[in-house]
Amino acid sequence: MAYEMTEIRWHGRGGQGAKTAAQLVAQVAMGEGKCAQGFPEYGPERMGAPIRGFTRISDEKIRVHCPIERPDVVVVLDETLTSMPAVTEAADDATIFVVNTTRSPGEMAAKLGAAGVVYCVDATRISIDELGRPMPNTPMVGALIRATGCISMDAVKRDVEKKFLKKFGERVAEGNIRAIQRAFEEVQSS
Repeated sequence: MAYEMTEIRWHGRGGQGAKTAAQLVAQVAMGEGKCAQGFPEYGPERMGAPIRGFTRISDEKIRVHCPIERPDVVVVLDETLTSMPAVTEAADDATIFVVNTTRSPGEMAAKLGAAGVVYCVDATRISIDELGRPMPNTPMVGALIRATGCISMDAVKRDVEKKFLKKFGERVAEGNIRAIQRAFEEVQSS
């Protein structure tokens, strides 16, 4: 029996939080009663090296345990990666792209050769404004929520507050929540 599943492939560089974002989205989905997986692709784990993360969300039990080959959504945390073939690999006309960029959705769609919808947000600027450093992962979660509705904004805010408050303190937790909300509001689509 086939079932519906949303498969998200994350592209970033080591240190940008792609692994954390992939896992955060999965954890929030599980907290909402869905089945989910969030995991990185292990490779050269050094600062700045290209990395991939994966998130699967389903209302049914997930029976596959491998990297995502045909993504429904591609999230790009670093615009410089858009020139790499891996970003558009196996994307089709229905694939949604969510890109951290200052470019317009039309410009980014042309650069990617994407036929699907492209969402763009300047997550780096948002993270610098709200967190004081370029950490685009949490703003990109806000943009992903706007693009797909795969998890709820309220659930992600609760999860971030709970986890980040303990680990990093109130200033960092609140900054991340503001960054997620701003990206959700500022994302533009083609």
